[in-house]
Amino acid sequence: MFAKGKPVQFFRPSSASHFVNLCVGALLAGLFSSSAQADFPEKAVRIVVPFAAGGGTDAVARTLGVGLAASLGQTVIIENKPGAGTIIGTDAVAKSAPDGYTLLMATFANAVNPSLMPSLPYSADTAFTPVVLIGWSPNILVVRADSPFKSVKDVIVAAQTNPGRLTYASQGNGTSAHLAGALFNILAKVDMTHVPYRGASPALTDLMGGQVDLMFATAAGAAPLLDSGKLRALGVTAAERSDARPDIPTIAESGVPGYVAQSWYGLLAPTGTPANVVARLNAAAAEAVKTEGFKTRVTEEGLVVSTGPPEQMETFVRNEEKRWSQVVRDAHITTN
Repeated sequence: MFAKGKPVQFFRPSSASHFVNLCVGALLAGLFSSSAQADFPEKAVRIVVPFAAGGGTDAVARTLGVGLAASLGQTVIIENKPGAGTIIGTDAVAKSAPDGYTLLMATFANAVNPSLMPSLPYSADTAFTPVVLIGWSPNILVVRADSPFKSVKDVIVAAQTNPGRLTYASQGNGTSAHLAGALFNILAKVDMTHVPYRGASPALTDLMGGQVDLMFATAAGAAPLLDSGKLRALGVTAAERSDARPDIPTIAESGVPGYVAQSWYGLLAPTGTPANVVARLNAAAAEAVKTEGFKTRVTEEGLVVSTGPPEQMETFVRNEEKRWSQVVRDAHITTN
């Protein structure tokens, strides 16, 4: 802005100084162009996990991160930001720079929260761009090793006998463990009380300690505790038995016809992330799931890997939103 009342003075540079300015300008333009076209990534990539460390989502993220780091040639940092049913961590990513260096480990909760909590601090429809769907897996209905419940039928009988007395833990409001329990209540016609935690690890700790009765835990979170004998599995939440644990019956075949609920994992980036960066991350994830470390994780939890294009994840999440919004309404679930 020009100062009021003073004439504007224009200076014509000499031909020599003009030539120097042109050269400097061309050099700077070349440097900026080179920087702008530098291959992604040039620094560490951060994946925000909206749960406490030690749970199933955290385990999948850290295993995936190892493969991503190898493919991208940069360090991949896993940062846990639990709380508010995944909203704290999710909001942090939504407000991050759209440059591909901050990603969200998206889960089932991302499809449920829009109907569970309409007043989100970010727009579920516009805040993110899909990067890749990693895959999905069943949850497992688990109880502590010394629990009196030996089957799904035992749980149903106890819940029907004492409405509201049985408690089931989850890693937070809106998570797969929460809604799996809500769906169980609806289809089994029982009334169990939901107890949310700030992540799967503290929920499983209280389950083993007897503070809660059961949990529809992610397979990733429950696997090591089942293997060590600290937990007992009663049923899987998928439509069919898991190849990883074929001895565990489905909940549907155990007395709750039509019951299906699954966890899933994927990566989201803030909206505005360049398409070429999203493509690079998508390709890196496709390579990461082929590593031995990730294959071992898949075997442990029965994860069905599906790393297609970003559009695949967008369609998958939209379908999940529609399905679970009905469960939220039928179960009268609120955050109050």
